[in-house]
Amino acid sequence: MRSGTHITYELGLPDGRVLRTRLSDRQTYGPDLWQHILRDQLEVDEPTFWACVNDDEKPDRGIAKPRPDALPVDLVHLLITRLGLPERTVATMTRKEAIARIDAYWEQADGA
Repeated sequence: MRSGTHITYELGLPDGRVLRTRLSDRQTYGPDLWQHILRDQLEVDEPTFWACVNDDEKPDRGIAKPRPDALPVDLVHLLITRLGLPERTVATMTRKEAIARIDAYWEQADGA
């Protein structure tokens, strides 16, 4: 959002707070203002800020990160509803095990 010579950026957080910061046409900011922006407006320290800018590492904002080995929700649904597996069993399965179980089910269903 632009207001005069300033641009305002907003970021909604999962807990309902909204972080706001305003940038002006200035080329540089003094150290006190820079620390205020990082601490009070962006709620990050300087290394975290630069890791986000340079390496696209998002700051920890309390959002659970998806596990790379998590089962797709559709697969979980099939294992529970079609195969009748207990949720507890499905929760302990690896992706490879889950796919093998659903493949075996479909092979059996095709042959019936």
